[in-house]
This record gives sequence, C-alpha cells and structure tokens, in this order.
Amino acid sequence: MSLFGAMTTAISGLNAQSRSLGHISDNLANSQTTGFKRIDTNFQDLITQSSASSHSPGSVMARPDFTNTVQGTVEQSENPLGLAIGGQGFFSVAQARGAVDGLPIFDERQFYTRAGDFRMDRDGYLVNGGNYFLQGWPLDANGVVDRTTLEPVRVSQQVFNPIATSNIEISANIPAIPPPATAIDAKSFSTQIQVYDQVGTRHAVTLTFAQMTDGTPRGWNMTITPNPVAGGIDIPLIFGQNGRIESFDGLTGTPNTAVDYAFEMDFGLGNQPISLNLGRFNVAQGITQYAGKDFSLRNLSQNGVPPGAYSGLAVRENGDIAVNYDNGQFRIVARVPLVAFSDADNLQRLDGQGFMRTIESGEAQVTDVASNGVGKLVVGALEKSNVDIGTEFTKLIVAQRAYTANTKVVTAADEMLQDTINMKR
Repeated sequence: MSLFGAMTTAISGLNAQSRSLGHISDNLANSQTTGFKRIDTNFQDLITQSSASSHSPGSVMARPDFTNTVQGTVEQSENPLGLAIGGQGFFSVAQARGAVDGLPIFDERQFYTRAGDFRMDRDGYLVNGGNYFLQGWPLDANGVVDRTTLEPVRVSQQVFNPIATSNIEISANIPAIPPPATAIDAKSFSTQIQVYDQVGTRHAVTLTFAQMTDGTPRGWNMTITPNPVAGGIDIPLIFGQNGRIESFDGLTGTPNTAVDYAFEMDFGLGNQPISLNLGRFNVAQGITQYAGKDFSLRNLSQNGVPPGAYSGLAVRENGDIAVNYDNGQFRIVARVPLVAFSDADNLQRLDGQGFMRTIESGEAQVTDVASNGVGKLVVGALEKSNVDIGTEFTKLIVAQRAYTANTKVVTAADEMLQDTINMKR
C-alpha cells in the first residue's frame, strides 16, 4: 500500500509542478502586459492518514495565489490619456456586447481593470487595450457630479457654443491732474475692449474718460462707444480727495459697495444687456485717481467667448475629464472614480486584464480618487506588469528540479513494485 501511495503522491507532485510551470509561463508571457498581475503558486499538503505511530503518504495540490493588490511599476507614457493608479483601487469599465446604429451596447455587468492604456475611439469613447470602456460619473447641466450612476465616458467634438458678453471689468488709474481752465485744455483718455454678441461675433467697445469742463475738481465724464441703446454718454464720475470713487452717475454710494453701470448694446441681434464694473465706492479698487500724467490700465476683461473648436482632451489628477477648445475654454464631461474591494485578490480574472467581483472579494466601493483607501491617479503614465523576470526564472529552476525529483520517486516505486512481483518466481 505504501508503494502505491508513494507513487500516487509523486504523481500528484508532478501535476502540482506542472501547474506551477503553467503559472510561471503565464507570468513570463505577460511580463510586458500593461496592468497584468502575476500568479504565484500556493502548494497545499493533503493528508491521507497521520498519527504519532503511523503516516501514510498523501498528495499535494497547487493552487493559484493571485497578486491583484501588488503594485506594478508606474512609468511615464507618451499617451496623454494613459492613466495609472498609484496605490490600491481599480478603474470601473464596461464591455460592449454588440452595436446598434453603429454605437456599442454595453453589458449590464460591472467590470474592473488596472490597465489604464486608454485611447479615444472613433465614437468618442475611452477604450483600453483590452477593449474595456472607461466609466465615470456624469455631470449635470450645472456642472455638479452625479455620484449615483456610472456610465461609459464619451467625448463630443462639437463646437463650443459662444457666450455673449454680459460683464466687463476695468481696473485703471486716471491721473490726478488739475481741472482744465477751458474746454480746450480738458484731457481725455480712451481704452478699447473686444466683446462678443449672441452668435460669437466680436465687436469693439471704447470707454472714454474726459475731464469735466464746469470746474468740478476731480470730475470726469465717461462715454461708451458705440452708443448703447439708452444712456452711455457723459456719465459723471467723481473722485474723493483720497483718489477713490466718491460718486458715479449722480449717486454717492455706500463705501465698499460695487460701482456698476448697466447698459444694453444692439449689435443687430436685439438688445444685449452688459454690466460694467468700475470697482467699489471709497475703496482703492477698479478705477482710481492717483498721481501721474498718463492713463494707466491695469486690467480690462470681459466674460464673452467666441465659438471654439475641439482641440484636445485632458484628464486631471482628481479624475476630471476636460475637453479643451481653441478659444481657451474647456468643459468637464465626467469624473473618473476608483473602486476598492475588501479582498481584491479574490476577484475573478478575465481576458484583457479585466476583473469581476465575487462573493469573496466583497462589494465594489466606488469613491473619489485619493480617498477612502484608494490610490492617486497618475496622468500620462501606465502601470506595468508586476512580474519580475529574474524571480520567475528562479521559480522555474526550482519547479524543474522538483518535477525531476518526483519522476525519480515514480521510477523507484515502479522498480520496487516490479521486484515485489518478481518474488513469486
């Protein structure tokens, strides 16, 4: 019985080392696969009978020991959409199971991956090398992240809609010069700003500040050109002795309240309301009057935007995916979360470095980047395989020697059985 037991034990050893060799070959084959997690071998002893006085040979079983939580090397990539996770966590991804009208239909099951070699396909989806589609939290019309749902990220390359100018801000210093003796001596200063109408057409608006000719000290008249629908001509602006705005358009305002002038322009598309902000009453902000001889413009800005064409896509470190336009604007279309598991080593492995949750892995915990135990997002980088070739070759040598040793046991047991049979002769 013990000879047969020794032979079956050695055969189980051959099977176990064969499985170990399979794990090693899988690791070596995927040593350059993005996001691949190596498989180690866990040998387990199976006992037939064992006591203080007797022990019967049992067998050995080789089980895979997954390393899903072991970090691979993070390396910079030329792909600007490449993403790597520094620490724990997985990307939530979807898998297509068909198409309708040329667009993919997605499997209702949830998939996960560490392979962040994403690229944008022809339909605007972000897809990695394993054909998994990156999922993110969508944003509503107000730009608020909707954390109640995950959906495949799709980028639109449509034109960025123009925004009509509704606000102008100016910050400048008008020189503190004496009142003019005559109208001919009055000084005036002008500055121009480009504003945009409802369809994104650019128009020039000029602000002119001219000294009052009625002898009012520190008094100026502001004029807007072209003429607004109503008003906009010779709006009185008076400074106090401290060089700050004392009154505007006949109103002496409460200190630290905004100095705004509301007017409407007609560029051929109907009335367009615009608010001009000149600073604050009795505060050294916006328009001031201090010493000098020349008009000094510090800032002149407006909030209008011309039409913009798609110019690129960028992922930020907090997971925001931003579409950039050639007019200097951007639009956030989604935010990429990370997913954590209580026991990620018990996830079910799939083709293309994909994973699915199991009962043993625990529920998927979707959370913001760098929070609740998940790692940070490294943009423009990829996580390489966590396989070390030197270590794998060492294991290969050990597996080969162990396999050879087990064959010797089988040979020896076979010869001993043959000797036992020959005893009858």
